[in-house]
Amino acid sequence: MVERTLLLVKPDGVQRGLTGEILSRFERAGLKIVGMKMMWVDEEFGGKHYADLKQRKGEKIFNATMGLITMGPVVAAVLEGVDTVEIVRKMCGPTEPKAAMPGTIRGDFAHVSYAFSDTVSQAIRNVVHASGSKEEAKAEIALWFNENELHDYPAVSDIHILHQDASHIRKMRKAPKPLKK
Repeated sequence: MVERTLLLVKPDGVQRGLTGEILSRFERAGLKIVGMKMMWVDEEFGGKHYADLKQRKGEKIFNATMGLITMGPVVAAVLEGVDTVEIVRKMCGPTEPKAAMPGTIRGDFAHVSYAFSDTVSQAIRNVVHASGSKEEAKAEIALWFNENELHDYPAVSDIHILHQDASHIRKMRKAPKPLKK
């Protein structure tokens, strides 16, 4: 159940200076960043990421989404933890910001509706993308990151989130063994 998922801070989130706030929410929840980079997405790469969007939503939505993802740099991150795909999706909130509850990323940082986005002929600016399933996460991580860009390391949150044994905690801080009574 420890799994990884892809999170993108889209150009609208990066340009608004929300990257640090967004990533810190996941870290505070106990998820670990095991890969991260900033990059510009071109049409070819964006087409690979959104390969199924044209079929699912039509050419108009696909083109608008491509316009958004290529308008500025994207911060891509791989997050790791228990049930991470589900947790990250929950923390992001629904795709349509208007429907997102306060406290979610989209609920706190966006408020537009599909109807408004259609009116201005733009993709919905919802700040982030998060993989929708475990299978999608695997495919998206493989697209965005090489294996050598992903890192395994101990984090303090692992102790409490993964319920490590107390002896592991002592080893991490190099504490003496408890006194015998």
